[in-house]
Amino acid sequence: MTSVPHSLPARCDVVIVGGGIAGLSAATVLGRARRRVAVIDAGRPRNAPAGHVHGFPSRDGIAPMELLDLCRSDLERYDVELIDGEVAHLGDGRPGNGDGRTVRLADGRLLHGRHVVIASGLRDVLPDVAGAEERWGRDLLQCPYCHGWEVADRPLAVLGTAQSSVQQAILVRSFSRDVTLILAEEMELSAEDARSLAAMGVQVVSGTAVRLQTADDALSAVVLADGRLVPCRAVFCEPGASVDPRLAGTPGCRRDADGCIETDAEGRTGADRVWAVGNVTDPSSQVVAAAGDAYRLAVALNAELLEEDIAAAVRAAESRAAGEPAAAAAPVSAAEPAAASR
Repeated sequence: MTSVPHSLPARCDVVIVGGGIAGLSAATVLGRARRRVAVIDAGRPRNAPAGHVHGFPSRDGIAPMELLDLCRSDLERYDVELIDGEVAHLGDGRPGNGDGRTVRLADGRLLHGRHVVIASGLRDVLPDVAGAEERWGRDLLQCPYCHGWEVADRPLAVLGTAQSSVQQAILVRSFSRDVTLILAEEMELSAEDARSLAAMGVQVVSGTAVRLQTADDALSAVVLADGRLVPCRAVFCEPGASVDPRLAGTPGCRRDADGCIETDAEGRTGADRVWAVGNVTDPSSQVVAAAGDAYRLAVALNAELLEEDIAAAVRAAESRAAGEPAAAAAPVSAAEPAAASR
């Protein structure tokens, strides 16, 4: 495996857009299947602000970038190239090749792959609260499963900005007896939700959060618009999700209500030869789940590549039998020698 600053492989079996856990997991499976793979990494993983990754077997508590470094190390023995760059456009097949997809980087470089996997993740859209960006991943948190243990038994708050916030507050209650749901003024609780929150001992405060107050570089309270304080040592919220429109808007790709890319069970999108996996398809997918989904996608994708290889081999055999010249651009085969670009 190499990180390529300038030159690019001429052709790949698969181009993976995104060097996070989903992209690297798919690359590992495909590399082990002796496929030529290029991974384009913009270097901005979603979980970079977090101090640790949790729930990943044998690596619980590891720093996000350290986990990615280990994944990259695993790729060194395979025909996988890491390319630093950002994708600007996903196009149709290269002229004269007849199939596959072209991937144009922001600096103008081009790659061609028989298939493309979008694993570029998403960008969290934080609540409009002063201090949110500075505290994100530290004591402004999203997932109780990822961070609840570390803030257990402290005063905690939940920003109630969506219907799912009620369930989030009840889940957070598992980690502390002191939990306050700050309910946005435009939101109303159903009678059933109010009973559930009261039964679980979750306090409800109506108001608009405007600022995160800190002391000694640690969260101390959420400040409401009317000046009231909700003391807490961590606050949970449900951020919005923003998927790169240059990729999600690829003709044929379907998008859900969150703007994420819809796929079938194996990871196929509605666009020919374009697959997607990870947070670009599901904002709630955790690191270990994204890795598992990527494994399943890679197996399905390799099966499709094999079908293409069989069809190409049959055509070639029939052409030889008929005395016809060989096709000028046969698909890349896993049985071909490894690329010499390394």
